[in-house]
Amino acid sequence: MAERKNGAVAEHLNAPAGEPILQVRGLVKHYPLTQGILFRKQVGAVKAVDGVDFDLGAGETLGIVGESGCGKSTVAKMLVNLERPTAGEIRYKGDDITKLSGRALKAVRRNIQMVFQDPYTSLNPRMTVGDIIGEPYEIHPEVAPKGDRRRQVQDLLDVVGLNPEYINRYPHQFSGGQRQRIGIARGLALRPEIIVADEPVSALDVSVQAQVINLMDRLQTEFALSYVFIAHDLSIVRHISDRVGVMYLGRIVETGRDAEIYDHPTHPYTQALLSAVPVPDPEAREHRERIILFGDVPSPANIPSGCRFRTRCWKAAERCAMEVPLLAVPAEFRYEAGPAAHDSACHFAEEKQVVPQEPVEPPGEPTDGSA
Repeated sequence: MAERKNGAVAEHLNAPAGEPILQVRGLVKHYPLTQGILFRKQVGAVKAVDGVDFDLGAGETLGIVGESGCGKSTVAKMLVNLERPTAGEIRYKGDDITKLSGRALKAVRRNIQMVFQDPYTSLNPRMTVGDIIGEPYEIHPEVAPKGDRRRQVQDLLDVVGLNPEYINRYPHQFSGGQRQRIGIARGLALRPEIIVADEPVSALDVSVQAQVINLMDRLQTEFALSYVFIAHDLSIVRHISDRVGVMYLGRIVETGRDAEIYDHPTHPYTQALLSAVPVPDPEAREHRERIILFGDVPSPANIPSGCRFRTRCWKAAERCAMEVPLLAVPAEFRYEAGPAAHDSACHFAEEKQVVPQEPVEPPGEPTDGSA
């Protein structure tokens, strides 16, 4: 895991060590709502992403979690410029890529690649595996000479754990897990520095999920990759991530190192999410507190005033409707060095252990007769 150096990025306690490779500031994506047939006019907007800030360090994994519809995938698409943001900045090594076009954008895209959610629809069924993985070389011919591309593709198949002889097969001849490995190989073809993984294991069986996650873990070390890893499964995000951002209705509401978020959450929404995580120990499951949220997630076209979580929050007060909470270290933890001192967008943030800790058993007595 990436370790923090003293004094790095002073204004953000939970920022990565050293200079971030990717900086996102005030990222916004609004989709206009219009009415009329001949004369269309805008009557509102779906605020899919509404002010997202985060940093990504070199060699680091940032996990982003949240309910369906909170804007995670829209953030992923904007990071690779598949969607143009309404406002905000995405800085890759200091350059704002939202303002780039043509050759400059093409050069940046070589270094920021994406692994898509669905391995069944993200691969062209009319193309062989060799053509799919080798297609990036057609767009960026400087990466691999034409006569060397077949060998490069076979090497990539070998790297992701597939037989290089499968190069002439079609996607329908592979299982879901194998197709996702092909998608990862395609993402690695240009030797990028950042991979944006949009729920890469959500469509796979549990046993296959573990294989793909372990593969991505190994490849991160082997290729010096930085990941933005988006998922629903909180346990998977904890396994692979150095830092975690929790999204709700278009904004990040809590962010910190994995242990800070999972063992010392301070935002009510994060606490509710963690309380829903299955616990394998029946005894611990009996004694844990389950937080039930009432009501539906508000429409992103009609976001509540103030704190957007207040309509479902058991701590909501008048202040929550009037004042938008800032994503910062809560005042009560600001001068502490403990794990609760991480960014949380809540007026009434407080530490709450939701996931039961595994008991630490004392050392047993010697059983072999020795003293």
